[in-house]
Amino acid sequence: MGNQLVEHRAIRLTFTSIKLEKHIFFLLFFLLVTTARATEYTVSPFPSDQSGASINGEKVVELEVTQIPYWQFLLWLAAMHILSIIDIILYFTKLIFVVLGFKIVDKRNILDNPDRSSIYTYIRAKPGAYIGEIVEKTGLGRGRVRHHINILKIQNKIEIHEKGGKIRYFENNSTYDEEERKIISALQNVTNQRIISEIQNGKCNTNSALAHEIGVSRATISWYMRTLKEVELINEERKGKNIIYRINPSYESLIEKYG
Repeated sequence: MGNQLVEHRAIRLTFTSIKLEKHIFFLLFFLLVTTARATEYTVSPFPSDQSGASINGEKVVELEVTQIPYWQFLLWLAAMHILSIIDIILYFTKLIFVVLGFKIVDKRNILDNPDRSSIYTYIRAKPGAYIGEIVEKTGLGRGRVRHHINILKIQNKIEIHEKGGKIRYFENNSTYDEEERKIISALQNVTNQRIISEIQNGKCNTNSALAHEIGVSRATISWYMRTLKEVELINEERKGKNIIYRINPSYESLIEKYG
């Protein structure tokens, strides 16, 4: 029963294609006939045996004829043949990948993968995200996240900002310049945010005051201060035995924007 159904469909497909070919043939025949009827041609012998001679006294300009060596023609023909073979090989290679269940990724379909799309969406929403944060928020394994991030980098969908051994990811659309990436990366850390906020409010601007207010040791504050000074967000000034911390005026507007 199943074989009969397949055979029946095959017969219908054959007859349909034959009818379609007949329609195309009659259409082409009609176009050729109507074109021939609408156009009149007059054929008369050329009055002179000389090649390139004028018929009605018009000026005849002989064009320069460039002769191509036969070996050059053969070389061009061989090159075209090789390129066509390469094109065929690439086509069947893609076909084999599709049959085996693989998918060739390019800029057109890079976000078709739902995991990769969620990673890219998160990086767009949270510029300066680091891999541990992406793993936590997306619920994907670290290895899978690294795999998709590498593909996004290869296809120039994201870019990295590396500072002090830490790598953060940004959308690659020239939205953020180097200074902005530096500020955003620093403000991704909660302790950095708290330190900068306390200094901006003018409540705490020394090591001991910040350690007491935030609830960490002075050594911890000193470590974070070294990091913030490396990216030039914090300036320090010694007054007696104390070191006074201040926000770098050059970055105050960016801190307000992304803080």
